[in-house]
Amino acid sequence: MSDAELVFETIHGRVQPLEWLVLAPHPDDAEIGAGGTLIRLARAGRAVGILELSRGERGTQGSPQVRVAECARAAGIMGLAWRGQLGLPDGELRDTLEGAHALAAALRAVRPRVLVVPHHRDRHPDHFGSYHLSKRAVHLAQLAKADLPGDPHRVSRVLLYQGNADITPNVLIDVADVQDVWAASVLAHESQFSGAAISETVTPEIVERRRARMTYWGTMARVRYAEAFEAEDALLVDPLTL
Repeated sequence: MSDAELVFETIHGRVQPLEWLVLAPHPDDAEIGAGGTLIRLARAGRAVGILELSRGERGTQGSPQVRVAECARAAGIMGLAWRGQLGLPDGELRDTLEGAHALAAALRAVRPRVLVVPHHRDRHPDHFGSYHLSKRAVHLAQLAKADLPGDPHRVSRVLLYQGNADITPNVLIDVADVQDVWAASVLAHESQFSGAAISETVTPEIVERRRARMTYWGTMARVRYAEAFEAEDALLVDPLTL
């Protein structure tokens, strides 16, 4: 795929095949919901990345320029191989053909094996809208006759991550050993997590609040802290690993 065909902006690293890719409706969503897992994978030598779907330009705090700089800083802390920005309109993320084509082209460019997307059970319209947009894009990306740049790509596994609502996960990942790095990656988004609290998410208490969830899921998994995901398709498990 030539530079002229790229429909996204690279803000960290380089375009390359990725093991895991997390879709974030806004800057910082990926760190909050799946950052510990990405850090663990990066430390293990896996190429992982984040794709922001919007610039968060309608957020109360920060600006698109400030927030992209924060994303780049957080990517370095996490050890991401790549981070990109799709540039869809903040506050209007939903399943549209134009948005799905842009996202499908991005999936063909970075070719993730595992795609992690926001859970559809979420109070924020951009979060459940991103889920439905991703479903269409995953389908389009694999179609040989789709009018898209790049070679067809089939995502092997889709996982859903927790945003602002409770979920019933069937995948828990131990993130106890990366807590300090995870917290630093979240707090790299200084425009969102300093000053007055705007919401239960945009607050200086973000690490404390999210770590409480990690503690809960960790208790379920008998570890100190865990991140929670939901796989929509059944997972094939080797009984020797249980």
